[in-house]
Amino acid sequence: MQRQLNEVVKHGLAAAHTPERADWTTDQGWDRYTAEEHAIWKTLYTRQSKLLPGRACDEFVQGMQALPLGAESIPDFRRLSDVLSKRTGWQVVAVPGLVPDEVFFDHLANRRFPAGQFIRRADQLDYLEEPDVFHDVFGHVPMLMHPVIADYIQAYGVGGLRAQRLGVLTSLARVYWYTVEFGLVEQKRGLRIYGSGIVSSYSESLFALENRSPNRIRFNLERVMRTQYRIDDFQETYFVIRNLDELLELAHVDFAPIYERVARLTELEPGDVLSDDTVLTRGDRSYHAARRS
Repeated sequence: MQRQLNEVVKHGLAAAHTPERADWTTDQGWDRYTAEEHAIWKTLYTRQSKLLPGRACDEFVQGMQALPLGAESIPDFRRLSDVLSKRTGWQVVAVPGLVPDEVFFDHLANRRFPAGQFIRRADQLDYLEEPDVFHDVFGHVPMLMHPVIADYIQAYGVGGLRAQRLGVLTSLARVYWYTVEFGLVEQKRGLRIYGSGIVSSYSESLFALENRSPNRIRFNLERVMRTQYRIDDFQETYFVIRNLDELLELAHVDFAPIYERVARLTELEPGDVLSDDTVLTRGDRSYHAARRS
């Protein structure tokens, strides 16, 4: 099972790398990738590309088709940025791994997506704590080709800097987690994946859409901000938006009073279902019950 400790989950953790530059960027070093590393990319890319038709949202598929991505080699960030910048003004910058919160948010606020330039080992295909080039590029970059997601993630960067000053980063991190990382969206042919943590994981792509265990609940901002999430396993609940435009509406919300309200409310466990939730699928929780036992 693929579990990647995403950018957001680094809160409170020390970054494991010494930066070359103040903004923590580094050269991708594309010419230094080995044949074995390109082969690992090919294995991951091929596996996900076969799995995602009919599961990933239309916008992800369109982004994949428009970018210089393929199975044969790890993408060159410069080529990705050339295409991406013309479409939505974003660029991909290489970082050695996890970066401090303020650095991460500043990059997003300025339409720079920090991507790990390393790739996992062959024995880590289904499990990796730190986000690597496959998670960051395959999972995130295709959605950045869509103007709504491009604007939403920039707004998240601006909001993250503000939330850090207010001391409420945990609440905002949950919004990112349950949308950008593990979000589902309704489309004409049913539920589809748009979250990068799902779309870059073979096993969670299946689990999120087809397993009977998890809840699938209509997205509600304050509900999500109260809800803890799993970093060690599949999610117990997935939140579903009606369309991607719903995310952009969040960029125009004043979060300050919401932070105050949420702070007075009880936190929710990942698998909780409330009486006022709009439940699309109430999970039987069998997977996580078996894991706990």
